[in-house]
Amino acid sequence: MSFQDLNLNTPLYNALDDLGFTTPTPIQAEAFGVVASGRDVVGIAQTGTGKTFAYMLPILRNLKFSKQDNPRVLVLVPTRELVVQVVEEIEKLSKYINNRVLGVYGGTNINTQKQAVAEGLDIIVATPGRLYDLAVSRVLQLKSIQKLVIDEVDVMLDLGFRHQLINIFDILPDRRQNIMFSATMTQDVDELITDFFRNPERISIAVSGTPLDNISQYRYNVPNFYTKVNLLVHLLQDRDSFNKVLIFVAFKRMADRLFEKLDDYFKEELCVIHSNKTQNYRLRSIEQFRNGENRILIATDVMARGLDIDNVSHVINFDTPDYPENYMHRIGRTGRAEREGKALVFSTEKEQEAIENIETLMQMKIPVLELPDTVEISTELIEEERPQIRERNNPTKRSDDDAPGPAFHEKKEKNQKENLGGSYKFKIAQKYKKPKTRGDKNYNKRNKRK
Repeated sequence: MSFQDLNLNTPLYNALDDLGFTTPTPIQAEAFGVVASGRDVVGIAQTGTGKTFAYMLPILRNLKFSKQDNPRVLVLVPTRELVVQVVEEIEKLSKYINNRVLGVYGGTNINTQKQAVAEGLDIIVATPGRLYDLAVSRVLQLKSIQKLVIDEVDVMLDLGFRHQLINIFDILPDRRQNIMFSATMTQDVDELITDFFRNPERISIAVSGTPLDNISQYRYNVPNFYTKVNLLVHLLQDRDSFNKVLIFVAFKRMADRLFEKLDDYFKEELCVIHSNKTQNYRLRSIEQFRNGENRILIATDVMARGLDIDNVSHVINFDTPDYPENYMHRIGRTGRAEREGKALVFSTEKEQEAIENIETLMQMKIPVLELPDTVEISTELIEEERPQIRERNNPTKRSDDDAPGPAFHEKKEKNQKENLGGSYKFKIAQKYKKPKTRGDKNYNKRNKRK
């Protein structure tokens, strides 16, 4: 099957030709007719199979030219980086179409975004928080939304966006098409579909949790953090094989810690992204990794979810994820567009249960490799690996992480006064039962009536 078999129009065919795409992926072929029909759709397909084009091709095919200011298509995604990426993908497809696309997300000046919204648009791509802020401010009117797309909805629910999503559903028109695409189907996602979708057509290209066939997976049993670092340094020395490596860690502090250790060996080849980094830093790191300026990118789960980066040779799970669905999303960053990919996972003894959950989801065993002889096995432990010693008489002692930081200080007494609002004149009148000045006519009138 080719794109010519789909009922596209000339501008879309020209854009696909410029991109060099001739054959739709299975999810693109299956979803086109259903999305174009206007029915509610739930699409499940492995990551890296072109889900963005799967919903945008039929939407753009039927999106007529309009001069109205309010958007007609809303795409919700979980992260800022994904907003930027989806906008770029839509702009590629819209090269020969006269439409207006805008991406909005938090962490940037909302007034600039308000001005851009006021200029008019057809498609808005947004994170839930910033979209709701713009809608509440009345600058963004959602009354014209005809199609709602929720991409990576399982991540939004993991991040606690459920209430914001429900608030957004409440202010959208009832007559709209709901479209949802994801690589995994969780119970929370299923509940959301039951509550808000109308008899959706389900398109499942693979069972939720099925890995791509073109990704080779292996794992190492490693005793601790420092041994993991030694193994990682050993592997990354092979620059020919490990030419574009994405390393996943569990949390932000671990990302910074690993970056610091690898910086001694790889310097300019290394970059890192997590939510504590500024937006410009994050976008620059992704761009440098995508362009090949940096060979190694360290990332947390949320930051790299859904990112489409070509030719990633290896995905390395430095920490084994607690949720098996996250493992599926991680390894999906390699082996994209039917290319060969490799995925490695490092597991300590405490992480073996997580490995078993991943293997259960995938219904396959991950082959175990022996540690190379040249890798030094360290006995040094980081804080999280050391046994927790609780004081006998103070078992609930607060950890240092919860202690007030160096910038914390109590307010001065004069700043602790409560501002109750209202006029000082009336407060005096209430206190002394007489007017502050002799000329308070209203007060004198009230007294005469009494």
